Amino acid sequence: MKNIVYICSLFFLFSCTERTTGDKTSGKPLIITTTGMIADAVSNLVGDSAQVIALMGPGVDPHLYKATQGDLERLQKADIIIYNGIHLEGKMSEILEKLSKKKPVIAMGDGISKDKLRVLDKDAMIYDPHIWFDVALWKEAVDAMSKTLAAKYPQLAKTIAANKVSYVSKLDSLHAEVKIQMASIPVKQRVLITAHDAFGYFGLAYETEVLGLQGISTVSDFGLNNVTNLVNLIVDRKIKSVFTETSVSDQSIRAVLDGCRQKGYNISIGGSLYSDAMGDAGTPEGTYVGMVRKNVHSIVEALK
Repeated sequence: MKNIVYICSLFFLFSCTERTTGDKTSGKPLIITTTGMIADAVSNLVGDSAQVIALMGPGVDPHLYKATQGDLERLQKADIIIYNGIHLEGKMSEILEKLSKKKPVIAMGDGISKDKLRVLDKDAMIYDPHIWFDVALWKEAVDAMSKTLAAKYPQLAKTIAANKVSYVSKLDSLHAEVKIQMASIPVKQRVLITAHDAFGYFGLAYETEVLGLQGISTVSDFGLNNVTNLVNLIVDRKIKSVFTETSVSDQSIRAVLDGCRQKGYNISIGGSLYSDAMGDAGTPEGTYVGMVRKNVHSIVEALK
């Protein structure tokens, strides 16, 4: 009986994979990405000249993500695999390394010079992987990826080059827009507190103090001391709001809220920010530009 269930499960898995990955006879390259942010960038570059699929959908935490059997099927069929790198997809590193011996496996983070990365531990060479939260920095990664894809597919080089000009222009406008919006918050109130330290690049780019209860990875846990210290800071500085994240449990932030209330200080949740994953497909937040805009709107509304 168990064998029958297993065989049926495999049949279902493979049939779903075939529908998801599409028809390879179309002749279009199949590009598999890990995160939605990367898929959005690559889609803007290649247009409809290639099929682009993200493994991780809305609400998915890339720090904890483990590839499913269906993912392995997609990765095997891919012509190119693009991932963030800088240890964002920690639990997929072994799989990506093995696949790199058979096909191009490219890290988006390799398009950014190491001296522009946020250093967390210089001796251990540990950097912050959340590069997409500085729009100007993400633009550099997009530019580098456009060159990589054009070199891989010379027949698409003109299309990619034209699309890059258009997309980069949108990113430049977005970067300027975020600067203006964040500057509208008084400096003393410009403090962004979230569940984990995902917004470090955002803070550096847009002159915002950023505090995360957990470290850069959600693999690390938070302790009572972390909560107590953050509660004391919030109460002492009269911080107006804290934020949850769509891809991270709100347990840690709820603990902070409870701690503040026990001290007689009521603080609200300013919204749920898109940190390591975008919103649902077909919504504005399901694009990189829309995701950033939504985050900034939530932050400004809550802190201004």
